[in-house]
Amino acid sequence: MDITIITTGILVTWICIIVTLEHLFPYTEGVKLFRKGFWLDMVWYTFIQSYFLSILINSYVIAPLKTKLDYHGTALSHWPVWALVLLFLFAHDFYIYWFHRLQHHSKLLWRTHEAHHSNKEVDWLAGSRSHILEIIINQTIEFAPIVLLLDVKTAAIVVPIKALLDAVWGIWIHSNINVHSGKLQYIINGPEMHQWHHSDHQEVFYSNYGTKFAFWDWIFGTAFLPGLNPIK
Repeated sequence: MDITIITTGILVTWICIIVTLEHLFPYTEGVKLFRKGFWLDMVWYTFIQSYFLSILINSYVIAPLKTKLDYHGTALSHWPVWALVLLFLFAHDFYIYWFHRLQHHSKLLWRTHEAHHSNKEVDWLAGSRSHILEIIINQTIEFAPIVLLLDVKTAAIVVPIKALLDAVWGIWIHSNINVHSGKLQYIINGPEMHQWHHSDHQEVFYSNYGTKFAFWDWIFGTAFLPGLNPIK
């Protein structure tokens, strides 16, 4: 079976689980499934923009780069798939932490990120709202090393798995679920910290930059987790 069919099935199942949990255990009461901006996020950002940007990034950025470098990567192809996924997961998440942090500190780069914070109600779909330039930068840096360092067959397996993890984690950290993960929140990021990041509070504008892993924030002193939910 095609791996993209498997990853798509997992993603759809995950969405159903998250939507159900948002209904049963809401972080913020009163957020409707079809909230304001829902169809904009679903139709434009999730389907149209992501579709055309994937073509742009893969066909007009990464592919020409690979041709120009004339490098048919096999450097890491002998590694097990799980090890490759972990490698690229950690490396990209480390980059995202610092780039995200820079976006909040730079007036110029903030222009590429402010669209992501424009949703007043944050739920599982809110993370899809991103500036075109932000996506081009982040996804090029994310997927170019995979395509360049691996052979075609291995890259064709690693890329959809990595993309699935991005989607699953993005949905999770933005989800409107009142979850308390205890000490796990020092390692894995979730809505406890990221809902604070999206709240309209000055003290967290420069905090909680992590996406998949929370320990970047704890290590580099940008974690904010006061033990209560923000007043919206």
